[in-house]
Amino acid sequence: MRIKLYNQTDVEIKEVSKLLKKVFKKVKEKKNMSIIFVSLEQIQELNKNYRQIDKVTDVLSFPNDDPDDKTLGDIFISMDKAKEQAISYGHSFEREVGFLAVHGYLHLLGYDHHTKEDEEKMVFMQESILKRAKLERNI
Repeated sequence: MRIKLYNQTDVEIKEVSKLLKKVFKKVKEKKNMSIIFVSLEQIQELNKNYRQIDKVTDVLSFPNDDPDDKTLGDIFISMDKAKEQAISYGHSFEREVGFLAVHGYLHLLGYDHHTKEDEEKMVFMQESILKRAKLERNI
């Protein structure tokens, strides 16, 4: 899988780029995806326009509806929200960005967390991918 990164923030993403290559290195996926790093204002605007929720969020996923296309879709990650949550959850910024990217990726594949059963499946998949990248959750 190829990941195209787009940075619409002032945050340097060189290390994040290396991190995401490591996270997705062992993921067997034929289709590509894009990850776009955005500001708090941008992610709030996207959330408002596409989900009718006028609040800041951490990650949004937009699956590609064309089955013949070679891309899964786009993931938008708020870098400021990732920094804030890393501090709040007591783990590294790298763990948080990795988590948000994997969470977004699984949404592109159709996973969701609307029910307890669905959430358990999604969490298991997230943690499996992050563990292979040595980004386990601090408990």
